[in-house]
Amino acid sequence: MLKILNIVGARPNFMKIAPIVREMARRGDEFQPLIVHTGQHYDEAMSDSFFRDLGIPKPDYHLEIGSHSHAVQTAKIMTAFEPIVLQEKPDWVLVVGDVNSTIACALVCAKLNIKIAHVEAGLRSRDRTMPEEINRILTDAISDLLLTTSEDADENLKAEGVSGDKIKFVGNVMIDSLFYNLEKAKTLKVRENLNLDGKDYAVLTLHRPSNVDEKEVFGGLLEAVAAISEEMPVIFPAHPRTKANIARFGFAALLESSNIKLIEPLGYLDFMNLYASAKIVLTDSGGLQEETTALSIPCLTLRENTERPITISHGTNVLVGTNPQKIKNAAFEILNNQSAVDKKIPPLWDGHAAERICNALINQAA
Repeated sequence: MLKILNIVGARPNFMKIAPIVREMARRGDEFQPLIVHTGQHYDEAMSDSFFRDLGIPKPDYHLEIGSHSHAVQTAKIMTAFEPIVLQEKPDWVLVVGDVNSTIACALVCAKLNIKIAHVEAGLRSRDRTMPEEINRILTDAISDLLLTTSEDADENLKAEGVSGDKIKFVGNVMIDSLFYNLEKAKTLKVRENLNLDGKDYAVLTLHRPSNVDEKEVFGGLLEAVAAISEEMPVIFPAHPRTKANIARFGFAALLESSNIKLIEPLGYLDFMNLYASAKIVLTDSGGLQEETTALSIPCLTLRENTERPITISHGTNVLVGTNPQKIKNAAFEILNNQSAVDKKIPPLWDGHAAERICNALINQAA
């Protein structure tokens, strides 16, 4: 039996860990899964809602690190996590994604000669100004098993000199969570409560510092979205950082004069209920690029690059950057010609990635 420490740190990690832990629990004769929640992004109400919505067991360890600078947060996670590794002596530590918890826990294990499995390995934006890109590159460099979502990620790793026997193409575990929870999400009343049932609408998410911390960039994005909102309402669940900057930059009047509806952040299932019926999604999120691709929903990514190019080559994602005119042109082209959206689903985005991840751990340990 393999003892696995499964690491979660920020909200996107929960959706990736949930199906893996569920599959490990189902195969109880092969796995002893433990959950370590670093509390890197910790909001008690939101955290509890994600655990409840996803059916994740209560964490075996909660480090309660909280928000700090990148350096302080990484150091605090390492210091708190090391005693757990020494106490539990796991066969593997499984890290997901690209947050500070991912690299911090991987570094601890690399120095203690504990084997590391990285879910979502090999994703590359080619933009080293993004903290997440540094976390991805470094985590992949020290991991023993690299579990990839797409074949282009395999090629990225091989180009960086990673041995092929460490790489396993398993598909996208985010899509496991999506398919597992979609019918449950459809029964919720979010759209009804927002008076959206039977209506066309768009969904907007913005949280990246490069988009919401710079007044000119943020203002340009809101200007473009306000123009789109003349065609249909735009529902905008606002991250706390984003909401604070709306007030700080004086953008409240722009929102109030448009058909952009600012709402509080939503839990996982509530948000799925909202975006799953949207006519178009505008986002700077990584995970939402994937989920919209799996559901064949047109997506405009408000960034200059993406670490998920397969959502463009095989999915419904269009990379539009932050130029307001380019955003408006792309949105109206989609809204006026829905039949032009390519609806291919990438290989192995089939809801069974967690099974393949568990098989890879067993095979690698053999």
